[in-house]
Formats: sequence, structure tokens, C-alpha cells
Amino acid sequence: MLENLLERNRVWSRSRQDEEPGYFSRLASHQAPEFFWIGCSDSRVPANVVAGLDPGEVFVHRNVANVVHSSDLNLLSALEFAVESLKVREIIVCGHYGCGGVKAATEDLPHGLADHWLEPIRRQARFHASELARHNDIEGRRDRLAELNVIEGVGRVAETPIMRRAWRAGADIKIHGLIYSLKDGLLRDLECTIRPSDIQTSDKAAFQGRAQQ
Repeated sequence: MLENLLERNRVWSRSRQDEEPGYFSRLASHQAPEFFWIGCSDSRVPANVVAGLDPGEVFVHRNVANVVHSSDLNLLSALEFAVESLKVREIIVCGHYGCGGVKAATEDLPHGLADHWLEPIRRQARFHASELARHNDIEGRRDRLAELNVIEGVGRVAETPIMRRAWRAGADIKIHGLIYSLKDGLLRDLECTIRPSDIQTSDKAAFQGRAQQ
């Protein structure tokens, strides 16, 4: 099986060089992606493929159920590198319908360490219980929960000191939330984009509110 994988790699490498001589030399010289993608580890949702992007065009972090933990040093390190070194312009938190992590978070079954990792999704399920109950079937509830998990992730990325520091320095970085459908291969904008001006406005309002108390 491994030899088959290596042979497929050799075929791919030769075809890329035939199609575009010097491709690997250019790719090796630098990377300048415009996007930082926070996505699910699911093998059916590779960022480059579903977004139609070539290697070098998107910097990627993936984990089970695309959860944004404020204490996840792996994600935070990737975010910091993407923002401060690669100077990305757009950050995308992308979930997908039919997510196994979301399914596990809604089951009354043990899943080992995943139970700790998925706690933010269970918390979202409890908080939005009345909204989720409006969906008649379990699949519909889980798909809506996958959307809510993305929206929560966008907000959590925006709240990191990394993003606050970048925005204060004048970086024009937007954070978007997308959801991917395995059934038709399409990405959908959840319209929860956060821009630098959104944070400045909300911070000012929060400060004024505290001052008036």
C-alpha cells in the first residue's frame, strides 16, 4: 500500500513538472498564501481541493471538528505565524455537514480524549437547545450545530490577542465562517465575517457601557 502511494507521488511529480517546468523550484523558494484555513481533519474536506487552490495559496490548520480552543497552542502558533510572518489577508473557519466530531459530541457514548476536545460543541448544543429543537430530524440538528460551531470559532479567533495585536497595528485581516457540503461539494458563506472595524466598534461600545455603570 505504501509503495502504491509513493508511485502515485512520482507520477504526480512528473506530471506537474511536465505541465509547468520549474513548478517545484518556484514553490520551494517561498510561500505567500492569502488565506489561513482552520478546518476539520476529515479526509473528505482537504482545504486546497475544495477551495480550488494550488499548493502555496492557503496555509492550513486542521483538527477534529474544526474546534477553536483558546488554549490550543498548535492552532495559536499557526495563527500567529499566518498573521505575523505570512501576512495573510483572510482567515477562514470552515466546518462541514455530516461532521463526525459534531455527531460524537451529540451522542451519549464515550469517545475517549475526544470527549474533552469536543466539549465546546456540547456547550453550544446546550446553549442553543431551543433553536436546535426546531429541526425535526437529528441530521438537521447536527448540521445546524456544525454551523454554530463555525460561527463560534470565528468569534474565538477574533478574540485572540494575536488578532487584537494585528488589528491595532493596522492589519486589514477579515475572518470568515464557511460550511462545506459533502453532498454537492459546495462551500457556503455563513455571513458571520468579522472585520477590524467590527472589533473597534464593539470594544468602544463595551468600554462606554462599563463607564456608565
